[in-house]
Amino acid sequence: TGIGVLAIDNVDRQLQTWLETMGVFAPVIYIVLYTVGTLLILPSTPLNLTGGAIFGIWWGTLWTTIAALVAAIATFAFTRTIGRELVTQKLAGRWRAVDAEIRQGGLFYLFAIRLLPIIPYGIVNFVAGLTSIKFKDYLIGTLLGTLPGVLPFVMMGAGITELSQGNILPLMAAFALTGILVGGATWYRQKNS
Repeated sequence: TGIGVLAIDNVDRQLQTWLETMGVFAPVIYIVLYTVGTLLILPSTPLNLTGGAIFGIWWGTLWTTIAALVAAIATFAFTRTIGRELVTQKLAGRWRAVDAEIRQGGLFYLFAIRLLPIIPYGIVNFVAGLTSIKFKDYLIGTLLGTLPGVLPFVMMGAGITELSQGNILPLMAAFALTGILVGGATWYRQKNS
């Protein structure tokens, strides 16, 4: 374990050096990379962990939430303008039933899905863009669900860097919060099904 702590400490120092070098551009670079990663449907969990590792819990949560929202809006707009007509034509009957259900309860579906860390963030953005969910419902559901959805992973990223100082509390809190979110989102989906 001593070697692992030294490696984490070394990575932490490298991240801090990079952060000092980039200055005010570090959050901008992070937001751009997050948006590109989401458009490429890369997993968002490593990006959320990185936000916590680089910026800490509070700033990491702020920048990761902003990055996730920018990425969600960009992906939704891209899909809504490019792919919606094609999917509607190809999947006709089945898609109309799903689309009608999403249109009716879109805000609540989106909110609940954003809380589940096992559903890829980028895929949710693309699929939502293919439906006829109102942009307002999409945006509100995304706003409400993104912060609690990214917070545990930002906390984990920050907690990993704090392991070198022997502080395991942020990591334990992040795991507990993840469990609460998964349990709460599962309960919410079953209650409203």
